[in-house]
Amino acid sequence: MDSFIEHMHQSQATILSEIQQKRQQKQKMLAVLLDPDKVDPAQAEVQLHMLNAHQVDLLLVGGSLVQDQSIHQLVRELKPLAEMPIVLFPGSIHQVTEDADGILLLSLISGRNADLLIGKHVEAAPMLKASGIEVLPTGYMLIDSGKLTTVNYISHTLPIPHDKPGIAVSTALAGELLGLQLIYMDGGSGAQQAISAQMIQEVARQLSIPLIIGGGIRSKEQALIAWEAGADIIVVGSAIEQDPEGGLVQDLVEVRNKVNSLRVT
Repeated sequence: MDSFIEHMHQSQATILSEIQQKRQQKQKMLAVLLDPDKVDPAQAEVQLHMLNAHQVDLLLVGGSLVQDQSIHQLVRELKPLAEMPIVLFPGSIHQVTEDADGILLLSLISGRNADLLIGKHVEAAPMLKASGIEVLPTGYMLIDSGKLTTVNYISHTLPIPHDKPGIAVSTALAGELLGLQLIYMDGGSGAQQAISAQMIQEVARQLSIPLIIGGGIRSKEQALIAWEAGADIIVVGSAIEQDPEGGLVQDLVEVRNKVNSLRVT
């Protein structure tokens, strides 16, 4: 089986077009998030070999508190080894590095912080244009996960209540109608509870663009629930940090492959 990145090179496809195509084919994807504040390059290299072996679809790199040049060093060292696209998940404009394959240009549509809706994007635009990396316009939605997370604190915004799927649906639809190409619903790093199947299902039914779900997924059972509810991509971060042997990744990949085998058109 060709890796995601090999297929991109062979077909001249973009990361976004590959995600869109997989959605059309009802094929689910798994992304792993590495936070440069929590992993050093040596640890990350070991993890990357494991992710390559299991054919994880996407590697996200970033975090809410990354302040130094560690993200640049980390991406630069991982890029030649990665068999999947490396996509930035930026917490600030300082986390932009041209060594990545792409960047989720996150607009925090669940909040009312103008800086995170458009302000920081204006600052970053010339840098992104010059970098040449692929930009994936993404509507980012914080969902209450049972605790105050770093991203809640840093963004100065309130999350959408866990039991209010109607608000999530309207917010996601607004993002799609504004022209955003992806919707990312996130409980945040260290979330105590995953986003409910009901919320995922109701949002997925209304969207015609790919839906990413992250936060609080710590088991293959939770991953299966999210995928079956309508998530196109699930993102796992904190749980991977606590599983250096890769057992969870193997479990998640097995579930992804099983789900995809049943959805072949």
